[in-house]
Amino acid sequence: MEIRPTTGQDLDVFVDTLHAAFGRFPETPAEGGGGVWWAALEMDRNLLAMTADGRPVGTAGAYSFELTLPGEILAPAAGVSAVGVVPSHRRQGVLSAMMRHQLTDLRSRGEFLSVLLASEAPIYGRFGYGPATYTQRLTVPRHQAVFALPRASGVTRAPASGPDTGSVEVLRRAECGDVLEALYDPYRRAQPGALSRPHRWWALGAGQPPLSPAPRYVAVHRDADGVQDGYASYSLGESGTLTVDETIATDDAAFTALARFVLGHDLVTQVVFRHFPPEHPLRWQLADFRAGEVSGDTDWLWVRLLDVPRALTARGWFTDGELVLDVDDPFLGERGRYLLTVRDGKADCVPTDREPDLSLDVSDLGSVYLGGTAPSTLVRAGHIRAHRPGAAALADTLFRAERPPHCLHWF
Repeated sequence: MEIRPTTGQDLDVFVDTLHAAFGRFPETPAEGGGGVWWAALEMDRNLLAMTADGRPVGTAGAYSFELTLPGEILAPAAGVSAVGVVPSHRRQGVLSAMMRHQLTDLRSRGEFLSVLLASEAPIYGRFGYGPATYTQRLTVPRHQAVFALPRASGVTRAPASGPDTGSVEVLRRAECGDVLEALYDPYRRAQPGALSRPHRWWALGAGQPPLSPAPRYVAVHRDADGVQDGYASYSLGESGTLTVDETIATDDAAFTALARFVLGHDLVTQVVFRHFPPEHPLRWQLADFRAGEVSGDTDWLWVRLLDVPRALTARGWFTDGELVLDVDDPFLGERGRYLLTVRDGKADCVPTDREPDLSLDVSDLGSVYLGGTAPSTLVRAGHIRAHRPGAAALADTLFRAERPPHCLHWF
């Protein structure tokens, strides 16, 4: 078997092989090649697995993204996608060979972070990826979508729950692509765990709504000064369910105003927020806390560290402290022990011979990296081994982010 990089001439073969791996047929691209999820493929970053007689049997791709780390730090990250093996060649080592080849290639490019969305959770942990952000669905029946009145406690009401002094304009997706792109970018720069959406993705309509040209209405919010500060992309089904693809807002006040708008839509039985951030305060703003039903709580972005010291020194930190981490990377056959020292928001990470505070797999380090998974949770689960009392608690404090990481982008 040969694993080789692709060129632009391999696009059709790559797309056909990938669809065959999932038992699907490619949809027809729009005129100009846009409007399909694979329109943004970077063919100089993709791989094909070929049999000895020249048949393509596997694919693996990567996109060039920026990942927002804790501390509003932007770091380059390879977005692994389009991974598949045709059914006739599964369980023969094709996937492992492609993953090893890809990780080696990413390192040769100088990249230290790789991310993906896992089609099946058990697959990618063995390649060093760990779930790092989470998402859920929130469903609110229209007749229960009543916002709470201010509490009579003498405490000043939070701005997010007060009357909106701005306005909402309803546009069609086809007429506001530039608006969506302009609003998404500042959002993702401030949100830990968010990924960039390069301009070509918007221009080509690659991905899921609202990136794709699928018919959608878009509620665009303006603040009291008329400045656009958020949007909600949505569609209304025949059953009366209004589904919100995503809500982007620069602050809680804009998010609340957009939530009030969709929850107050006429001829609606229920509103479903597809990608609802964990720990978001909207449920607390409803008069009936139980009106917001959470479901579909699942992992989203998986993270893999390709260079532990570079990755740990790249992100921001919010508490001073010191930990010795013994990190095992069984897939690549590597093991390293590192002294992590945090002072004044910056980290230093160097090899050490000191006794470890924590022993963990590189996939577990990926899970805690963005602050969305507490190290103590993985200690309790038997994933991470704590070698001294207080080590897990210190790790919890060190690895926390300024707010829970969340990723909306599909790739």
